[in-house]
Amino acid sequence: MRKATEVEGGVGVSHTQNDTESSNSLGGNLRSRVTFSGPLTGPSSNPPSAPHSTSHSGPLSSPISGPIIRRAHHTNSSAVHGGDDDDLVEITLDVHDDGVSIHEIRGGDQETALLASQLERNRPSRLASRLRQVSAGLRRVASVGTVSGKFDRVDRSKSTAARALKGLQFISRNVGKGGGGGDGWGEIERRFEEGMVEGRLPRAKFGQCIGMKEKEFACELFDALARRRGITVGSVSKDELREFWNQISDPSFDARLMTFFDMVDKNADGRITEEEVIEIISLSASANKLSKIQENAEEYAALIMEELDPDGLGYIELYNLETLLLQAPNQSTNMVTDSRKLSQLLSQKLVPTKDRNPIKRSWRKLNYFVQDHWKRIWVILLWLGICVGLFTWKFIQYKNRDVFHIMGYCVSTAKGAAEMLKFNMALILLPVCRNTITWLRTRTKLGMAVPFDDNINFHKVVAAGIAVGVGLHAIPHLTCDFPRLLHTSNSSYVSMEKFFGHTRPDDYWWFVKGTEGWTGITMVVLMAIAYVLAQPWFRRNRLNNLPKPLKRLTGFNAFWYSHHLFVIVYALLLVHGYFLYLSKKWYHKTTWMYLCVPVLLYACERLIRAFRSGYKKVQILKVAVYPGNVLALQMSKPQGFKYSSGQYIFVNCVDVSPFEWHPFSLTSAPGDDYVSVHIRTLGDWTSQLKALFSKVCQPPAVDQSGLLRADMAGIQRMPRMPRIKIDGPYGAPAQDYKNYDVLLLVGLGIGATPLISIVKDVLNNIKQQKVVERGTPDNGTSKRKPFNVKRAYFYWVTREQGSFDWFKSVMDEVAENDCDHVIELHNYCTSVYEEGDARSALITMLQSLQHAKNGVDVVSGTRVKSHFARPNWRAVFKRVAINHTNQRVGVFYCGAPGLVGELRHFSQDFSRKTSTKFDFHKENF
Repeated sequence: MRKATEVEGGVGVSHTQNDTESSNSLGGNLRSRVTFSGPLTGPSSNPPSAPHSTSHSGPLSSPISGPIIRRAHHTNSSAVHGGDDDDLVEITLDVHDDGVSIHEIRGGDQETALLASQLERNRPSRLASRLRQVSAGLRRVASVGTVSGKFDRVDRSKSTAARALKGLQFISRNVGKGGGGGDGWGEIERRFEEGMVEGRLPRAKFGQCIGMKEKEFACELFDALARRRGITVGSVSKDELREFWNQISDPSFDARLMTFFDMVDKNADGRITEEEVIEIISLSASANKLSKIQENAEEYAALIMEELDPDGLGYIELYNLETLLLQAPNQSTNMVTDSRKLSQLLSQKLVPTKDRNPIKRSWRKLNYFVQDHWKRIWVILLWLGICVGLFTWKFIQYKNRDVFHIMGYCVSTAKGAAEMLKFNMALILLPVCRNTITWLRTRTKLGMAVPFDDNINFHKVVAAGIAVGVGLHAIPHLTCDFPRLLHTSNSSYVSMEKFFGHTRPDDYWWFVKGTEGWTGITMVVLMAIAYVLAQPWFRRNRLNNLPKPLKRLTGFNAFWYSHHLFVIVYALLLVHGYFLYLSKKWYHKTTWMYLCVPVLLYACERLIRAFRSGYKKVQILKVAVYPGNVLALQMSKPQGFKYSSGQYIFVNCVDVSPFEWHPFSLTSAPGDDYVSVHIRTLGDWTSQLKALFSKVCQPPAVDQSGLLRADMAGIQRMPRMPRIKIDGPYGAPAQDYKNYDVLLLVGLGIGATPLISIVKDVLNNIKQQKVVERGTPDNGTSKRKPFNVKRAYFYWVTREQGSFDWFKSVMDEVAENDCDHVIELHNYCTSVYEEGDARSALITMLQSLQHAKNGVDVVSGTRVKSHFARPNWRAVFKRVAINHTNQRVGVFYCGAPGLVGELRHFSQDFSRKTSTKFDFHKENF
């Protein structure tokens, strides 16, 4: 005999007493029979409760494994309240010791049968657990089918569902690659075996098991999955973990939506209150390292409630989240272009093809290499040719002299290397003559053939050539020439008397203590010190295991001061080149001939720098200390100080060190009436500079950004500012941006500084064009040379949310003035999980609401909408190539060296396979 409890407008749950069926039909294993009944659609606004039942307003729909959202037609009142039995569904389950089976289904359709099969699929270990699970599922189902009309307004087409599905990806792509099937369960099972305790996986190890790094977020996901299944203990068995894994890896939109809803709905009542929204916002912000969103969680929760709860009920339901997901705009960087056919053709061209013929393949690679590096190649070949020519000339010259019969090829090798050394010691000064190089690249056309961007790299190459020359000169002298002379016969020594005197040297020490000997050895020691401390391991303090006394000998200061030993080296080189054993006539002593012009040029450079920095004293106008250890200085513009965007200056602070000068890119534009730099504190000098300026700063006002600020214009009693001197400007790769119609600017972190100057210059040009169009006087600025840049794409990738404060005003200014969309800004915050990850799903929803309502991005705090994770650089280059066919694009990158290879590869690849040519320039960072 079965007795079911039915609730009007809801779903009832009742236990059935059936002793006869239990013993006869089911063999005595039936422990209980549970009946679920309720309408398919048409909830009541206030569902009554009944004893021994669980009621809710909503349809009967997938209480266990995710919603089966029905597009049911509206039913009339009588049907909802039981007037029509066809609209009611009753499911009777038999609960056994080892599982659940379906006893009877009354009403419903194929969808109801699917629901029942999902109930039967999961096998509970305990009856109470199963009942709690089913009861919670029925309560949640209320929000799934509140009113069918609400769902009719939501677009659930394939494209929108796919977009929303991407926004609820719970498992990243790198999880579960360890084998064991396509769903990755094999890897999860292996981790379960490693982390289980007494056959169960603790809650604390759940994130590690499924490959989710954020422990707090993983624990919340565990709790949501456990609540749905009525699990109250803080651990799961392998079978329960398999159920968890099946749900979170389920690719269907409804399953992912329900999982996300469960995480927010902490009390499992099918409704999300504002307090629960605040909690999940804080959790998502914490997982994505967005401290500002976490601080303003209550404000953003109120925004969500205002948008999704217009009636002021105090809660939102599942369909609200579905509506928001399906209607949210796509955030992808792969923006739609009008030319789809061109995009497809371009994709086909970019597919790598392999030539089976190794000779043709090698020839093609060589051809590409020459095309990309022809400037460097001819300079290096010319340098090598000169070195080899000088070595050969001196080698042959000494081979034909009398000394060759005693010292042999050793003396020829040493003298050939000496000639090469003199040339390189003169040449190494030219790449560091910054004023000369800046003048040549700015005022001449030599930049078309000479790679001025590689001046520091060429300086290093010449230094390596000097090291080789020192070895070829010193080793033969010390190990071959001198011992041979000491052991030669008296008759053979006669021809050497005019060089070494009538008395033959009696020991090795005679050569070492002589002027030629001690000057040579001293130079080698000093050059070795400078060479070693200039290596990246020492210069950038990468050797962390050194003792403290040795640690002080590393870093930029050690590199800077050791390099100034060159003054002593060049003085000794002149002495060493004058007191020669085998050359007595002055015109044979050619060292001074090699060095005179480069040394004089470099000396003038240093005098110009000292003189210029002396009269180019600046006043501090504004100071700001930003998150991420960044100090921004805005200084007065010295009279006659002209520069181009992308250039850099040297900054000296006498209060920190009167001798240290450090280079920083200009972040102001040429049209600005001030000079500004942004300095990242990475070493001793920058840390001391920031500490000095922090003392004169105050907390910012409400409408100001940054942690500390000081505005001299608004202070009556000006504090004593640290004294700053500048030297420059100097040329840099980014200054060549004016040669291109289209720019692709890529900055990583603080590497955005030279590119921001370019963006501001393009923006100032836009403003000037508006002034000209209005016909108002512009003080002669309209007479400037035509501005070539017609389009600029700026991609700024940074790790920290606070970094966007550095250039917040620039971003807002571009958004306000660039009506023609000449500048396209893309901000990327890599601390936020990629679009399509559940850990950032709520941030994406919040971002869409905030930007649509207030026009401000929740991540950057600017009018520019931020993207998450890292850009797809291939998609970026592809889009630029499609939009600008048959044009030359200047790609300018400044940042860490890790991205240089990838950007250079895409520039070369797209240049070869498309009609768009990409010229890649990188800033030394």
